[in-house]
Amino acid sequence: MSGPESNDEIEDNDAPAIDFNTFVLSLSASALVDMGAIAVDGVKAEKNLPHARHTIECLVLLERKTAGNLTGEEERLLAQVLDDLWAKYRAAGG
Repeated sequence: MSGPESNDEIEDNDAPAIDFNTFVLSLSASALVDMGAIAVDGVKAEKNLPHARHTIECLVLLERKTAGNLTGEEERLLAQVLDDLWAKYRAAGG
């Protein structure tokens, strides 16, 4: 596997720090784009509900696999993101 050994070796000052919350929010944003709920660079993406569902299910898997290993804040964020995404997914026709 190639690439930097740690986040410190990545020299992209525009990217946010990589932590659990940022990772969850990034996946959430991807699902929202696939649901057509948010635009990227002012352009609303075409709905792709199968991709949105896949991303949501990845977050569900992450929740299951990290159970008991997250801080209270991380648990709350992940649970809230999943609740919001499932609600928006259903509203989008999924």
